[in-house]
Amino acid sequence: MKSFDPSSMHVRDLHSLLLGAIGPRPIALASTISKEGVPNLSPFSFFNVFSANPPILIFSPARRGADNTTKHTYENIKEVPEVVINIVNYDITHQMVLSSANFEKGINEIEKVGFTSLDSDLIKPKRIKESPVQFECTVNQVIELGDGPAAGNLIFAEVLKIHVHENILNEQNKIDQQKIKLVGRMGGDTYVNAFGDCLYDIKRPNDDNIGFDHLPKDIRLSKILSGNDLALLANESSIPDETDVNEYKLLDLSSLFMQHEENAPLLEIALHNHAKDLISKGNINDAWKTLLAFNN
Repeated sequence: MKSFDPSSMHVRDLHSLLLGAIGPRPIALASTISKEGVPNLSPFSFFNVFSANPPILIFSPARRGADNTTKHTYENIKEVPEVVINIVNYDITHQMVLSSANFEKGINEIEKVGFTSLDSDLIKPKRIKESPVQFECTVNQVIELGDGPAAGNLIFAEVLKIHVHENILNEQNKIDQQKIKLVGRMGGDTYVNAFGDCLYDIKRPNDDNIGFDHLPKDIRLSKILSGNDLALLANESSIPDETDVNEYKLLDLSSLFMQHEENAPLLEIALHNHAKDLISKGNINDAWKTLLAFNN
């Protein structure tokens, strides 16, 4: 493993390493307004939700790495501490990227990139009609993390009102993760789609799970099973008893035992491969019985 010391790296290289490793990052399309009333729009992937009570979103319009200047979003928020955070989905990605260009101050960037502006209900900055979810926020706090190139400025935005397009809601008024078609920012110019086959569910762990420390040593040190496989085994509240294992061995594993009856190492490999396949299909209990059968 190669190690890096941030204090000895050029900020450009450090920035690239950080963004290449930490992703995908959600994108806030931040709409602000100057004291003269000129709308501004810019995307930020240093962004997330940090509290539900009160509802707080945080994003960071960092200082420019090239010349250490501050961005118009940051300057506007210092003048008018309000922001609409418009969520970016696949349908508006190219317009979002276009809005990241270094337009001169005073240009209405909402019009420049072809979005449709909507009046907010509670604050001055405009909402973006094309965005699937729009958060009207007041800025509670700004924390400046440094005064050098690429230093972040944390904007603490409290949500006052949320607007959601009805076509992305399900019958329970919850956002359908397939319909919203979210995207994430990766390193460099790379983005990722957060919908389709790339989505999958992982249930919350059992509070009474047996844990890794109670996995038998031959299973824990398996060269076949991955860490994810072992975690699924460890999430079980209990393991099959000897009677269930022997019955399963007789009815479902007899062919494997007959095939490798004179070669224990190959039998163990075959059983671990079979268990891995069962785990991939969500059949954790049978995977346990397959693994335990080796020593029964």
